[in-house]
Amino acid sequence: MGRSAAFFDLDKTVIAKSSALAFGRPFYRDGLITRRDVVKSAYAQLMFRLGGTDEQTMARTRDYLAQLCKGWSVEQVGQIVTETLHELIHPYVYAEATALIAEHQAAGRDVVLVSASGDEMVRPIGELLGITDVIATRMEIVDGRYSGRVEFYAAGPAKVEGVNRLVEERGYDLSECYAYSDSSSDLPLLECVGHPSAVNPSRTLRRVAIERGWPVLEFRHPIAIGRRLRTQPAVPITAAALSVGVGVAIGIAWYGRMRKSRTATA
Repeated sequence: MGRSAAFFDLDKTVIAKSSALAFGRPFYRDGLITRRDVVKSAYAQLMFRLGGTDEQTMARTRDYLAQLCKGWSVEQVGQIVTETLHELIHPYVYAEATALIAEHQAAGRDVVLVSASGDEMVRPIGELLGITDVIATRMEIVDGRYSGRVEFYAAGPAKVEGVNRLVEERGYDLSECYAYSDSSSDLPLLECVGHPSAVNPSRTLRRVAIERGWPVLEFRHPIAIGRRLRTQPAVPITAAALSVGVGVAIGIAWYGRMRKSRTATA
């Protein structure tokens, strides 16, 4: 049996917010982005989440990201992230996610954060969680500034490329690996491992998970990491996990919720 790993998407899977948008306020405060950029970035993030599996949408998001960051000082970005990490991210980590990460680490598995957000943001968040392995978007750097070119955009199928590189380096057996995500844009990531799980899934991903018998996990308790480490998980993972198969009862319950939601918004 080869080595095993657990791959975690970041936004809405490990933390209860968008990591990229979380730093919008300090970036605006320090003059890196304008108010218009804040609005456009939020819109781009929304479009990615709604249509993330579309290649054109991902390409547009990637190109917008590259132009937005062009000319930024790498040192300044790193300083902003360091100074605001505990305020913007620390209180929003799901207790259920930290418990699950700890379970995988206790079982001897490597834990890897996989995110379309920039490496400069994702890696410090990983360190906060005790995770050293990261697959994230990398921007080209020239003379200490971002050039406006994306070296690697860790979104959609590209996440699997990053996973496969680790497989080649470390000899992971993907059939023994785990993956967790909330978005249908990460279906390639979930499909490449033997143990996929949907976490707080979008409507599309929830439907796919039910059809394929994947577990669906509901994480609902963001809590500061320091407090989390001093106490027991707010909700045990076993209680939060809904082991979904193609059972008729579960299918009817899901359909009922969707029907009720559609009726309420009609």
